[in-house]
This record gives sequence, structure tokens and C-alpha cells, in this order.
Amino acid sequence: MANVSIAPNALKRIQNQPRVRDFLAAALVEGRLSHAYLFLGVPGAGMLEAADALAQCIVCPQGGDGSCDECIRVAHHTHPDVRHLSPGGVSGYLVDQVRELMEDVAMAPVRAGAKVYILDGADRLRGRSANALLKTIEEPPPNVVFILIARSADAVLPTIVSRCQQVPFRVVAPQVAIDSVVRKTGVSEEEARIALAVTGAPSRAAEFLASPGRREVRRTMVRVLCELENDDAWDVLVAAKDLCARIRSPLDEVRQQQERASADDEEFLSDRALRQIEEMHKRELTARERSGIMEALAAAESFLRDVLMRCEGAAEPMVNTDVEDAVERIAQATTTAGVLGALEACRVAAGNVAHNVTPQLALEVMLFSIKEALVCPPLYR
Repeated sequence: MANVSIAPNALKRIQNQPRVRDFLAAALVEGRLSHAYLFLGVPGAGMLEAADALAQCIVCPQGGDGSCDECIRVAHHTHPDVRHLSPGGVSGYLVDQVRELMEDVAMAPVRAGAKVYILDGADRLRGRSANALLKTIEEPPPNVVFILIARSADAVLPTIVSRCQQVPFRVVAPQVAIDSVVRKTGVSEEEARIALAVTGAPSRAAEFLASPGRREVRRTMVRVLCELENDDAWDVLVAAKDLCARIRSPLDEVRQQQERASADDEEFLSDRALRQIEEMHKRELTARERSGIMEALAAAESFLRDVLMRCEGAAEPMVNTDVEDAVERIAQATTTAGVLGALEACRVAAGNVAHNVTPQLALEVMLFSIKEALVCPPLYR
């Protein structure tokens, strides 16, 4: 294994998975990087963060210094030679997604000497989409690296697994994750616990805490749930609209970053390459908006789990300590079955968003369902 002291700076940030960090560092130092990796582990284990770190090492002229323009673009998901993909349908990856990937693989890199494709949820590759990807992984062009991310190898097409270098990620203990966020950001344990509940991983939690807009989305969602019992139908519709507006607000900064990056690229890229980057930027904004919605839903689930724990009299520490009074009040006014119904409404909303239901409609339906499940009778003006 490579010593951490000689690992690229980008990989040194993989603090909670030292074996993974050293394994990847050794592959880079010894020049034996695989053309396809399969990262295996539970959400929150840092697989996406590790994939980004490896991508930085691959496209960075300095081998992954973590601070140059190329590395920053990878971190912001705006590098034209590093593609991030996730399932486009409620049942998994779409065939058109894989076909588009195959077309892109055949093209030369835009900025770097290599291209990286990061596929989250690779265990949701099914049927024709899985077989189409298999052909690409079996005979990839030179200087193309695939990083697939899945919970378990058993859920991935066996022939795809056989073509990949498997990299297992260990489960990160909750307190370890909290301590990691506290060290990175200097916030309290309570704030770190909230950020982890919303994002699921230490590095994402740190990004969340650094974004006033994303933190405001969480506060707005929690406030909406706290006030839901006194809201009438009009109030619920207004609350859903406000939530959507706040979810989109942090995207303004992303758009500005994209515009600056596009201005830099215009000097040396062809019209076709610029159009490809523009389409990539549009996909990124869509993905980020969806990610913001999922964070808002995660905030709702975290709040409702606190209510559930109080209904059951569990001794587990509360996550949303900043609204402890509201948690206690709602727990006393509802039942365990009611909270479970409210949590199911969150799950349904996530499925609707994944199935391309408009975010505002998904949130409206969810809030009305939560209100009904918690036995909060509607008020009329």
C-alpha cells in the first residue's frame, strides 16, 4: 500500500476510508490504474467523494493537487471530461442514457488527457442498459476510466462486475462522521448531526454547512412542517411554492460558475464542443435541482423520525434539537401510525421526483399527505 505522505492531495481528503485512499494512491504511483472500478458500500461511506478525488488525479496535470482549475472544475461537477450519471428513471438507468454515454466515450477529451465516467447507483442498471454498458466497458477507448458505485456487487450484472476492479468501502460510524464534519467546519456536534441527516456523507455535509442557501432550504422545510397543523389548503400551496423557490436559489451561484467556465472555454473550443458543454451544464443544473429537492425531503424525514422517536419513547438523541419544542408538540398530538404515514409520504415524493413529476406538485402532494397522516384537520378561511 502507498504511504499517505506520497498520496496526491486530492486523495488525502479521503480521511474516513484509509484503505481505499492507500489502494488508489498505490495504483496511481505504480502506474497500474484500472480502466473500470466498482466502488461498493452503503450511502454515506464516501464513495462519491472518493470517485471525485480519483477523477481529479486522472485529469489534473499535476496528478491531483486538489487546487488547480481542473480539480476545482471536477469538484464543482463542471469539468467537460468528467461525467456524473445517475438513474434517469424511477426504475433505474434509461437505455438512452447509456447510448448517449457510449457516443460520448467515442469522442476525444475536451480539456484533459483522459475522460472519467462516474455512474452512481450502478446496481440500478437493468436489461438493455446494463448490456449496452458492458460492451463499452469490455473494449473502452484508451484513457477512459469508469467508476461505478453500488451498494453490493450481487445487485450488479455479474459480467460487469467481472470487468471491474472492486473497491469495498467500510461503514463509517455515526460519531466518526460527526467528528469529521466538526473538524472540517468548526461547527457544533448538533449542527454536524443535522447536516449529516440531510446529506448523508461528511464531505457533502461540509458543503451543505458552507452554503447559506442550502441551510435555508432545510430551515424552511422544518418550519413548514412545524406550522402545518395550523395551515389551510392555500397556506400549503404557498409553502410548496416557497420551498421550490428556495431550492432553486443556490443554483444561481452554479450558473455563474458555468458562465465563467464557458467564457474561458470559448477561446479554444469548437462550436460543437461548446454546444456539448452547454448541454452538460443544463444536465448539471437539473441534477443539482433534483439533489436540492432530495435534501429538502431528507430534512423532512429527519424531522419526522425525531417525532417518531418521541412517540415511541425511544432514548435515541434528537437530531433537530433547534426545534425540539415543535417535535414534542407534534408527537403528543399524533400517533406512531400517523408519523409512519407521513414518512411514507416523503418516500412517495422522492419517487415522484425521480419519475420527473414537477417538484412543486410533488411537494404539494407530500405536504397535504403529511398533514392528513398527522391527523391535522384542514382549516378554512
